[in-house]
Amino acid sequence: MTATLTDPRASERFRFVRHTFVDGVAELVYAFDNGPELIERVTFPGAPAVPVGSEAAFAAALRLLHLVAGVSYYKAGIPAAIVVEGEALDEDGASMLDALYLHGLAEFAYRNRLDLRGRIAFPFERKGRVAAPAIGLPKRSLLPIGGGKDSVVAVEAVKSIGAEATAAWVGNSPLIAECAARTGLPTLNISRELAPGLFELNRLGAWNGHIPVTAINSVILVVAAVLYGYDSIVFANERSASVATLEYEGQEVNHQWSKGFGFEKTLHDYLHSHVAPDLDYCSLLRPWSELAVTSAFARLGGDYFNVFSSCNRNFRILGPKPADRWCGQCPKCHFVFLALAPFMAKPRLLSIFGRNLLDDEELAGAFDALLEYKDHKPFECVGEGAEARAALAALAERPEWREDALVVRFRSEILPQLDRSDLALEPWLKPGASHLVPQRLLGALDALG
Repeated sequence: MTATLTDPRASERFRFVRHTFVDGVAELVYAFDNGPELIERVTFPGAPAVPVGSEAAFAAALRLLHLVAGVSYYKAGIPAAIVVEGEALDEDGASMLDALYLHGLAEFAYRNRLDLRGRIAFPFERKGRVAAPAIGLPKRSLLPIGGGKDSVVAVEAVKSIGAEATAAWVGNSPLIAECAARTGLPTLNISRELAPGLFELNRLGAWNGHIPVTAINSVILVVAAVLYGYDSIVFANERSASVATLEYEGQEVNHQWSKGFGFEKTLHDYLHSHVAPDLDYCSLLRPWSELAVTSAFARLGGDYFNVFSSCNRNFRILGPKPADRWCGQCPKCHFVFLALAPFMAKPRLLSIFGRNLLDDEELAGAFDALLEYKDHKPFECVGEGAEARAALAALAERPEWREDALVVRFRSEILPQLDRSDLALEPWLKPGASHLVPQRLLGALDALG
């Protein structure tokens, strides 16, 4: 008798059933209780045989992917028990996964009025472990491309020092493909097919909401790095990603948690101890603010201006997408427009977005949220409120911007309530955070200055 899908909220256990890799396709299998299997597939194009000597590292990376990608399915029911079939986790692995699921699902929990503290507990055995050996990975980097300004800035910095690299992305977005092609680098496009049963679970009443997708994509690229031979995965996450969106009942809620330094450091250290010590995971832009990154992007010139997009509505799995690269209605559009405005000629910026977002009175509430004025920062990958206030304060002094509706409003209503000594733009353009960039790529870090 074939098991049928039921409301996962009624389940008692979430099971990591098995994972396999055959002909370039990873199958990741999950289930609630004894229900039907949920099978996700990740396809690595033109995959070679696993390199001799890298078998253990590849197995560890694949297992990690199975465990991390499971967050997409676990959150549908959040049952009380987590079961990992097969080899038991060690304490380090369980601790990392506990943190990822708790903090990576914090926004999901906040929006659904749930408390996951004390509920998420990956099972483990205390056991001695031999540190993973180096596997001689070639000195070249995977550079994740998201289609937006940040990854473009990181790519051009790595190119500037002549380091060997490949532009990589997960999914089938034509916008990302076009941006990746514009880099002039070799490309690697990995496909991820969610288990069809997940959408049926949603129809049946599953819990739904934000997941730490950057963590999943990061570990997909870990598998790719071992398989194809790369010694580093170099993201483009800046320092504001580490700043919480809000605090709720004693817990920080950060939409960008898996882009923050805490997750970066945890995964970096876990890879060194459990997969291969010569595989680095880092963010090249970590020392820099969003404003510093937009300033660097504006200096690149026009090669990318017509192909980049940070509008998240372009990258949603379900639902309509904007007709153009920028919807003009979402927080990402609003923040990128504001962050670029101090560094780009106004006519050029308006040509990119198709209109002047700062001259639309109906967007006052949306920009207030970016400023953290009367509202908290949006649940989006946007910069800090203090950055937004500094950018708008700079525009308030410039003749070409000062008469636009929202700049006028800022100058008359909001600016008098602020301490002007906190509104300087220049401090945001200097590096100021720890990073994990490996020695051979430090020249790329210097190129951003």
